[in-house]
Amino acid sequence: MNPTRPQQGQLRIIAGEWRSRRFTFTEQPGLRPTPDRVRETLFNWLAGRIEGARCLDLFTGSGALTLESLSRGAGFVLACDTSREVVQSLRGHLATLGCERAEIRQQDALQLLGQAPDTAFDMVFLDPPFRQDLLATSCAALEANGWLAAHAWIYTESELPPDRLTMPASWQLHRDKRAGQVWYCLWQRRA
Repeated sequence: MNPTRPQQGQLRIIAGEWRSRRFTFTEQPGLRPTPDRVRETLFNWLAGRIEGARCLDLFTGSGALTLESLSRGAGFVLACDTSREVVQSLRGHLATLGCERAEIRQQDALQLLGQAPDTAFDMVFLDPPFRQDLLATSCAALEANGWLAAHAWIYTESELPPDRLTMPASWQLHRDKRAGQVWYCLWQRRA
């Protein structure tokens, strides 16, 4: 194995228009792609809600949640990550699929959330690096700066159980589950 060559990970789209398509991504320090079984559970929870939705994928990493939501009919996805390799890879996957319903930005998520969006989002995917206090800060910024539609759905992954997370008062826990060291939760905003 060549130590200077970046390791390649692989992801598979589970369902929808591009079901079973496989893509590679460059592994990054701290990158934890959402496993197939967790994505399948999440999108079962979101059944009937993803079609036509405006989605925001912060800390996109492998792009698994962006690609899965687009495959299942999301109307638009804005994804961002600080890694140039991640952004280029995801843009390449979308070009391969001929998909123009997404915008991929190389940008810090908190910097993005510091501005107001043109239009609010129906669904947000939040899977930030662990142990950096990014989840609570991101959630507060989403709420404070107008990023969320009145009844938006917010998916989070964290090393902490939901009862130990600091979430905006207007968010209600809808479902949660644990996979190994990761708690994943679906919240709904109550305007």
